[in-house]
Amino acid sequence: MKYKVLLIDDEPSALEGMEMWIDWQELGFELCGTCGNGREGLQMMKQLQPDLVITDIHMPLMNGLEMIGEWRQEGTDSTKFVILSGYSEFEYARKAISYGINHYLLKPVFPEEATEELREIRLELEQEANRRRIHETASGEEAATLIKGLLYGKKGEPELMEWLETLPGFKESNSWNICLIRTVPELYSEVRNRTVSLLTGYKALVTIDLEAGLLGIVYGMTEGSGDAAGIAEVLVTLLREYGGENIHIALGTPEDSLESIEGSYGRAKETLLHFFYEPEQAGVLAYSEVQDKPFSYHYDHIGLMDALLDCVNLLDTDGYREALEAAARSFREQQVAPEVVRKFVIHLMYRIFALAPGAEAAGEEGGVASGVEVSEVQQAMTPLSGLLSRLLSYGGKAIDLLVQEQNYKSHGIVREINQYIGEHYQESLSIQKLAEIFFLHPVYLGQLLIKKNGMTFNEQLHHLRIQAAAELLRGSRLKLSEIAERVGYANYGQFLKRFEKELHMGPNEYRHAKF
Repeated sequence: MKYKVLLIDDEPSALEGMEMWIDWQELGFELCGTCGNGREGLQMMKQLQPDLVITDIHMPLMNGLEMIGEWRQEGTDSTKFVILSGYSEFEYARKAISYGINHYLLKPVFPEEATEELREIRLELEQEANRRRIHETASGEEAATLIKGLLYGKKGEPELMEWLETLPGFKESNSWNICLIRTVPELYSEVRNRTVSLLTGYKALVTIDLEAGLLGIVYGMTEGSGDAAGIAEVLVTLLREYGGENIHIALGTPEDSLESIEGSYGRAKETLLHFFYEPEQAGVLAYSEVQDKPFSYHYDHIGLMDALLDCVNLLDTDGYREALEAAARSFREQQVAPEVVRKFVIHLMYRIFALAPGAEAAGEEGGVASGVEVSEVQQAMTPLSGLLSRLLSYGGKAIDLLVQEQNYKSHGIVREINQYIGEHYQESLSIQKLAEIFFLHPVYLGQLLIKKNGMTFNEQLHHLRIQAAAELLRGSRLKLSEIAERVGYANYGQFLKRFEKELHMGPNEYRHAKF
């Protein structure tokens, strides 16, 4: 919306300077006229009805303050004024301010200074316009406050309910409904203002600010009036201007009276939740379209969580993606309630974060901590697809971080592991026990040993045991069973099998062989 500006000054150069050097369009204004004295200014104000008048004080025929005084006497106080004055007239300007004129500019006018003043005026005009619209829509904040209480289940006092009946269109309405408009926080003010503007002139209608990003429109309908169709046209206009990605619109159910509007409000809120699974759905969603699609609060929480965390533990990016897709299918098929899904996602994020050592420090350079904030997940406008996209990125970063962490550790840790195996090979040693000792995932540890040693853990263990057995065969007269037990074999048959596989002869043959 552009606000109309009238410039009044008896110096043509001053008028020309203000016209040329101030970017009126960018500031949200449009010049509707100029003149050179107060008397002509009064006539133009009556004709043009400007929102803002910028006027000099000293002018022929009628000075600026006299002009403002006459304009105020006619009962028009919505017009804003900016006084132009020189340094010698500063006290004069202060007197004008005491009469309710809050803005002045010193001559010569500098564009930068004027721009800042005009920005402030523009904000004031918008705020006053909003207040007027609210007042015109069902008699202002008193009606909105009362009806908001009804939405939240508060019973209206009889005298206040009777007062509502006196408002335009309220008594004639034989049914009531509520429309909920949800938008992203950064657009809320703009969407709200646009909605109120489009609804100007509708009777029996109140706009209400509900929780963050949610606007309510409570409206009455008279049979055969076409009120509902008119509201629908406004909603279609909003969708066309802002798109289904930025606003979700849901309708409750018509009620016979305002006292019953709480039920309609609850159903409208439930309807809004269905955009979680169908964010691309264009148009207005009514409760009648979703009433047969109830949400579920039961699902395989543990199974889905374990499947995803296992993939992170195994550093399996592809598996993690597949597990996410499976979770999404499960949520959709069971129509799990959006608030339950969000809690699952937040819990999963914290569990993943706990698995990734050093994630917090790495976050500053693009690690897990900088990937997605819990607050984004909690935003009501974020659909299931958006949550899964964030989780995919979040989990991928965690896996990358774990890979980096383990690669870093692997350079020196393999030497420590090999040393430990060499010192304890004769004991009951397993990959699981090693993993617990060195705080590594057993699967990752097994892969690491193959990569660094060129053989599996079991192959390495048997090789050390058989080599030790060969030394004992050559340097002692111990029985074969004693040697088998001493190098770590509880099963003598396994010892024989492994010895023959390693040295291509039996232990007894090896003892008597000449090398």
